[in-house]
Amino acid sequence: MPTYSYACKSCAHAFDAVQSFSDESLTVCPECGGALRKRYGTVGVTFNGSGFYRTDSRASAGTSAGESASSTSAAPSAAPASTSSTT
Repeated sequence: MPTYSYACKSCAHAFDAVQSFSDESLTVCPECGGALRKRYGTVGVTFNGSGFYRTDSRASAGTSAGESASSTSAAPSAAPASTSSTT
C-alpha cells in the first residue's frame, strides 16, 4: 500500500499515512482539525541492471539498423538517376 504525506494548512503539522488506492484522501488534521493538503516529493526508484539505458545494447542493434538503412537509401537514389537518364 502506498504511503501519502499530508500537511495541515493551519498548524503546519506534517505526517505520513499508509492508505489503499481506493481510500478517500484525508481532509481533517488530527492535531487541530484544520484542512489538510497532500505533499508531493520525489520518488525513490532505482533501476539496476542492464537494459535500462539507451546505450546498453546499442552496439549490436545500431550496426544492423545502420546497414539496412544505408542499403535502403542507396537503392532509391540509384533509381531516380536511371529514370532521369532514360527520359
